[in-house]
Amino acid sequence: MAAKQPPPLMKKHSQTDLVSRLKTRKILGVGGEDDDGEVHRSKISQVLGNEIKFAVREPLGLRVWQLVSAVMFSGVAIMALAFPDQLFDAIFEEESASSKTPIRLYGGALLSIALIMWNALYTAEKAIIRWSLLAEACYFAVQFLVTTVSLVESSRIATGAVLLLVSRALFILISIYYYYQVGRRPKKV
Repeated sequence: MAAKQPPPLMKKHSQTDLVSRLKTRKILGVGGEDDDGEVHRSKISQVLGNEIKFAVREPLGLRVWQLVSAVMFSGVAIMALAFPDQLFDAIFEEESASSKTPIRLYGGALLSIALIMWNALYTAEKAIIRWSLLAEACYFAVQFLVTTVSLVESSRIATGAVLLLVSRALFILISIYYYYQVGRRPKKV
């Protein structure tokens, strides 16, 4: 007995039919807007999500500020570790401190913060960038308060210390500005 040959496969033309393709996309749930107003081109992008909404929209000058901060923290840390007397003299314009240990410990702490700043410079994660900016603003605020109290207690106004206070106030404002700018939700277009 001869085996029956299967009938030749007939090619369906439904994929070329526009109405049929639209029906298929509607059944799959792609092509229309979702709750967030995004249009997904495929079921995979709908399930996995759109990587564009996770990207941080960086404010203008953020990376420059991060670089300046990292260089500034590193420079002052190295100066405090290597030349503690000169750093103290440059800020307070008086006899050097009786012990170099506190200034060197300050340099070590600054070096740790500088490491955080350098790592934040190379990341795209919004949370890490915001935390580094917040840590920077807190450091500048504490330094501003400590320097102010030291100047009031000594009842001397050193030019270097006043310059330090003004620069720290400016750095606090810049860091907080970028902190809030990175945290803002992007506007829907």
